[in-house]
Amino acid sequence: MYVKAKFIVCTFLILAMVSLGGTAFAKSEMVLKFAGQHAADHPATIQMHDIAKEIAEKTDGRIQVKVYPANQLGDYSLVYEEQIRGTIDMSCISVPSQFDPRMELLYINGYVADYDDAKTVFAKDGWLFGKMDEFNERLGVKLLGFFIEGMIGTGTTKPAKDPLNPAADQGVLIRVPNMDVYKLAAEAMGYKTVTIPYADVYQAIQTGVVNGVNGYPVAAAYTSLGDVLKYWYMTNYSLEVMNYMISKKTWANITPRDQAAILGILSRATTKSIENAREIDAHYMALLEKKGVKVFTYKKENLAPIMKACATTWPKLEKNMTKELMDEFRKELSPK
Repeated sequence: MYVKAKFIVCTFLILAMVSLGGTAFAKSEMVLKFAGQHAADHPATIQMHDIAKEIAEKTDGRIQVKVYPANQLGDYSLVYEEQIRGTIDMSCISVPSQFDPRMELLYINGYVADYDDAKTVFAKDGWLFGKMDEFNERLGVKLLGFFIEGMIGTGTTKPAKDPLNPAADQGVLIRVPNMDVYKLAAEAMGYKTVTIPYADVYQAIQTGVVNGVNGYPVAAAYTSLGDVLKYWYMTNYSLEVMNYMISKKTWANITPRDQAAILGILSRATTKSIENAREIDAHYMALLEKKGVKVFTYKKENLAPIMKACATTWPKLEKNMTKELMDEFRKELSPK
């Protein structure tokens, strides 16, 4: 009788454990890999952790998200390719253009002069989001939102002659990223340009090979080049932007209710990144000044000539972007 009773108790315990295990599994139906390219303490990575936590909360634990910062799963090009395959689920990365050159649409200069503009331009119901989502969808990746790291300016070791006058020769040779959108815009603003690998920029400035840089948000300028720059012109001619994305193969396995929750979370994250970027810019400009760098800031109306000069370069981008796309871009985002 004792043996029989013991057997019944053990059977009950096993069934209870199976039941509990099934419940636990139901609460965590998916574990998503979330890849990032920035260091663990970078604002983008911090926000990735916040997003992961909120997704778990809003889906009642059905979806768990594990964050992999600092290129742990590969650089942004590899991560994007793996998202196409479905082997990496989510990302917060620079958008690669080798799969579709029109992806450089994000990096065109001269259409966002301040963070109030950015909130409208990068909104989920905006034209830019729709276009970038379209291009990503064709490749098997869904756009969820943007991370705005900060406004881009120009840092130099000698003063620009007339930085708000694009018709002037600024008398400064600056390093630009190896992309037409940056080279053309810098030259339209009166700078001479050269392309140098990112890793060699500090030494190039230190040794006088170049007199400065273009294409850096202020936080990156401070952390990477604060010891060698003497002047910082916060011209806001461009933005450093990352994409929040998810593999369409992963997205197809998420219920409509949880999809809606995720889209809402990422929409709020985009807005939050814009608000934080304004504070981050101000913080790092203050730190540059403490290092002895002379910082120049401007009102939006003062930047209008620069924005218009950048816009004059847009026809030259039609070769890779297509005329049709650039016509749409001009109609939707030309500076007023």
